[in-house]
Amino acid sequence: MDGIILDRFYDIKILSYECELFDKLTEEKKILIYCLSQAALCGRDILWDQNFKYNLEIRRLLESIYTTIDDNYLDIEDRRFVDYFKRVLFSNGIHHHYSTEKLIPEFSKDYLLSRIEKLSTEDIKLISNRGLTFIKRDLVNVMFDTTIYSKRVSQNAEGDLVADSSNNFYSGVSTQEAEKFYQDLRDRSDTKKSVGLNSQLRKDSDQIYEDVWCLNGMYGKAIEQIVFWLKKALDHTENNEQNRWLQLLIEYYTNGNLDIFDNYSIAWLNDKKSEVDSVNGFIEIYGDPLGIKASWEAIVNIKNIDATKRTEIISENAQWFENNSPVDKNFKREKVTGVSAKVIDVVTLGGDCYPATPIGINLPNAEWIREEYGSKSVTIENITKAYHKESLNNGFLREFAFSEYEIELNEKYGFIAGNMHTDLHECLGHGSGKINDGVTTEMLKNYYSPIEEARADLFALYYIYDQKMIDLELFDSIDAAKCEYSNYIRNGLVTQLGRIELGKDIEQAHMRNRQLISKWCYEKGLKDNVIERKVRNTKTYFVVNDYEKLRDLFAELLREIQRIKSEGDYDGAKYLVENYGIKIDYDLHKEVLERFRLLNIAPYSGFVNPKLIPVLKDDIVVDVLIEPCTSYIDQMIEYSENYSFL
Repeated sequence: MDGIILDRFYDIKILSYECELFDKLTEEKKILIYCLSQAALCGRDILWDQNFKYNLEIRRLLESIYTTIDDNYLDIEDRRFVDYFKRVLFSNGIHHHYSTEKLIPEFSKDYLLSRIEKLSTEDIKLISNRGLTFIKRDLVNVMFDTTIYSKRVSQNAEGDLVADSSNNFYSGVSTQEAEKFYQDLRDRSDTKKSVGLNSQLRKDSDQIYEDVWCLNGMYGKAIEQIVFWLKKALDHTENNEQNRWLQLLIEYYTNGNLDIFDNYSIAWLNDKKSEVDSVNGFIEIYGDPLGIKASWEAIVNIKNIDATKRTEIISENAQWFENNSPVDKNFKREKVTGVSAKVIDVVTLGGDCYPATPIGINLPNAEWIREEYGSKSVTIENITKAYHKESLNNGFLREFAFSEYEIELNEKYGFIAGNMHTDLHECLGHGSGKINDGVTTEMLKNYYSPIEEARADLFALYYIYDQKMIDLELFDSIDAAKCEYSNYIRNGLVTQLGRIELGKDIEQAHMRNRQLISKWCYEKGLKDNVIERKVRNTKTYFVVNDYEKLRDLFAELLREIQRIKSEGDYDGAKYLVENYGIKIDYDLHKEVLERFRLLNIAPYSGFVNPKLIPVLKDDIVVDVLIEPCTSYIDQMIEYSENYSFL
């Protein structure tokens, strides 16, 4: 079922992924995966509430109504409701998962109110303890009013980033107050240490304080379940290293102490032996415009030993890549330590990794840990494989590639070149460089994420074209790099626009990064016609004419972006992102959307998890079976029934 489209709604398709490695594991490792996967699903409500304070009540309202709809007699309003419901489930809330703009229902308010009237008293109690009037007046208004809670994450630096964002990371505080709170906290402690990741910053009666996400704090009921399953996993660990980081993760969840989190992060990255691995916690900061608060996510995976050989080669040569980087020598690491990378098959996605998932991960995020202890990177190959299989026959490449040469390159090198870019991006890109003393990533505020992603992408793009890749036998021809260069520019300037509503700006960090790089290189290379804009039969293409000069441009931009990060240059970051990463050519945008419409391709993709079925003997799990999931909506309903703790 790998890569098969299970569902399609609005601009989204739902795919399946296979995990062929699971059945090759011992029973003990399967049970370990089962326990870690349960922990990965138990935090689902946390992410929903982090995204928006009314999300859980709205989800319960939509679920209650959905169960009253007869699938055999759907009218137009019913169909619009189901479509909206699926979109909200996909986004883990009522704001779009990429643009973060509020999803406005296409069914009428009267329709929703009429459906609410048919709900039972038990349903109303389940939805909200604030009663029917609150549901009909407040929740409905929140869903339909376009003037309130319009953006989950505001990127408008001219406004108040915190007050203008609808996420639930802050309550009653302004941007200025939040920045002062954490600057004072840093001034009183070691500036290297993590701060603010796992708490809501609140202001009550002029008092500003953190409501910490831990066992006896905010989100405690869900964290209790996570801890329960992590403790179960302790009984099945593969080695002492794995047991150690699991114990630290449990301790961190118990008391919310970020010093323990840093210790856990170091122990986790030092575990290079385990075949089974997991990320579970408050990790990525994309959802916070200040780049402080972390969204909850989880992923459980198996090491692909054969495919990992290529990432091990990269890791073993990390110092060479760092030494030969085009960035200023002052921003290079004198000694690269602890860089490790592997290729994995994911078994369970959770929180901010579900149903839309990354294809690669590099952790920990703390710069001081990266510099002193290293980092661990993964490329999620069964996800990229599912994407690749689905794309083979949908007509996408033939529509947007300018020449047969580009298509032939993709057929031969597309899959491996894309994976190699991810390997380099995660392992070496994020793990490279150093920042000046006293500089923190928060100094770049809302521009940090696109700048950091651009830095990692540029590192990968620069080296994927290097002779070293062939010398290390990672590629058999530089044509693989040419394939990736053409694909990257095409995506950055054209095809990713299919994900954005006409007339809107680019909001998501990775998309801003890709356009920033592509647009900057196009502009700087105009004199030498490095990238040429061509029109054929009214269709626009961007064609790479000179790959070597394009590589030089990647090097130049990488040098500048590393300087910006290393020096904490907010104005420099703002200039690049605002001038190259955000605005879209309206006519080109309109053209791209029409081409997608004619192809009938959904630009966004997400995944369902396979089902893990425990085999019991005397109420003890002795083995675990794996089965594919065939229904997106059924899995979502099942997760709400079994993993709702808030």
